[in-house]
Amino acid sequence: MTGTARRVVALLCLLIGLPARAQADSAVNDGLLPNGNFEDGPDKSQLNGTVVTGRYSIPNWEISGFVEYIESGHNEKDMIVAVPEGARAVRLGNDATIRQKLSVTRRAYYSITFSAARTCAQKERLNVSVTPEFGVLPIQTVYTSSGWDSYSWAFKAKHSAVWLSFHNPGEEEDPACGPLIDSVAIKTLYPPRRTKGNMLKNGDLEEGPYIFPDAGWGGLVPPIFEDEHSPLPGWMIMSDTKAVKCVDSAHHAVPQGARAVELVVGRETALVQEVATVPGRPYRLSFSVGDAGNGCRDSLAVEAYAARAALKVPYESRGTGGHKLAQLEFAAVANLTRVVFRSFNYHTKPDGTLCGPLVDDISLVRGRRRAARL
Repeated sequence: MTGTARRVVALLCLLIGLPARAQADSAVNDGLLPNGNFEDGPDKSQLNGTVVTGRYSIPNWEISGFVEYIESGHNEKDMIVAVPEGARAVRLGNDATIRQKLSVTRRAYYSITFSAARTCAQKERLNVSVTPEFGVLPIQTVYTSSGWDSYSWAFKAKHSAVWLSFHNPGEEEDPACGPLIDSVAIKTLYPPRRTKGNMLKNGDLEEGPYIFPDAGWGGLVPPIFEDEHSPLPGWMIMSDTKAVKCVDSAHHAVPQGARAVELVVGRETALVQEVATVPGRPYRLSFSVGDAGNGCRDSLAVEAYAARAALKVPYESRGTGGHKLAQLEFAAVANLTRVVFRSFNYHTKPDGTLCGPLVDDISLVRGRRRAARL
């Protein structure tokens, strides 16, 4: 090969290799987005009190409408505003939007986790979107004593560059009656498949949304009616306005592995998965029930349903952790069977915050046919 030919081959290799490396380097990494905690804020010249006046005043973000930049300790109407991470957050007034452009991998699944707190609106909700997908997240229920909760939402990337947007659709008399937003993070999801040992996807609940390492309150999964885009892959959250909570072993007592789900709002919400079954064939559903070791001391109980079978599993909690195993045997009555878990009742911790039983290590297998009686 001549020197010229070698240079041509080398140049072609370089040109072929560059786009692949650029695409790999440009995709977002798991964790906080650039300036996801809003610690890098506007210049004083771009603020009118707390109101941000410039469209690009907050680095890495683009805003529209009535957006405020709030510092921890901000005093408003005899109420001191606390910030969960760092010292600064933003507040979205009526019809306000804040968004950031992300480089992602096309066709990949992602989960967004962010911290939010309600203010003076009675029916607070927030639109989260990555075009063409969007979700309306109810945030009026407060699950922590601080008033801040971490919510999750998932999407499948249709393009390699997408806009992540948070929009407040509220129409309050006071334009400042909008939600506070802080600590926005992303996590790539790898939806698990069913295996020979378990007919359920993500039965161990290990694949799920990003949980902030310094947040001891876990991450909420709001109502999700499609398992394909759930931040808890394989599972749907059936409710009108309430959530379930993903908790991790770094801050909670988890029966198995690194994660579990806490059912925090009684019968108002259910953890659901649909699975293909054969009518008339027997099946066995196994799972763990326990407490998160978070001070939830009460007579807890989980109700499990599958086909026409039901099982109530009581668990006497001291609030220090622990779990028990349970099994539900049933015969399928259709080609699709819903496996359902919900808390039997409401529970609160001594500080008044909502809590409930844990479910974890869920598996579904075919049972043995009973021998016919002669």
